[in-house]
Amino acid sequence: MSRSHSDADLRQRLRAAGVRLTRQRLLLARMLFAGGNRHVTAEELRLEAEQAGSPVATGTVYNTLHCFARAGLLREITVDSACNWFDTNIEPHHHFLHPGTGELEDIPEEEVRVAGLPAAPAGTRVDAVHVLVRLAEDRDPG
Repeated sequence: MSRSHSDADLRQRLRAAGVRLTRQRLLLARMLFAGGNRHVTAEELRLEAEQAGSPVATGTVYNTLHCFARAGLLREITVDSACNWFDTNIEPHHHFLHPGTGELEDIPEEEVRVAGLPAAPAGTRVDAVHVLVRLAEDRDPG
């Protein structure tokens, strides 16, 4: 597929999601959606843009990622108060969290069973369940 055709598809995808197009949003969308599914932090994406010769302000990266997540183009995953990941795979699935690197790995939805949930508070309903499995490295017993 030619780059112009790819850009046209990407522009259409963003417009269809209600995202106002800017040069920075298009640049970051190209980086996010160019390959297969991936997990990325705002800082990682900012560094990628810088290394590609197209520096983007950190605030712009955060704003763009949150805009894409609100539009349903990305899934935001909060690991802890200091780390949010953005996932290009918006289909229902769960994640392993690797120790040390803090990286996420997909777990297919059908591999996790939730036996039950508490009743949702009045005036609300359960929209989705996301399981984050925190891994620990095996310790050598010897």
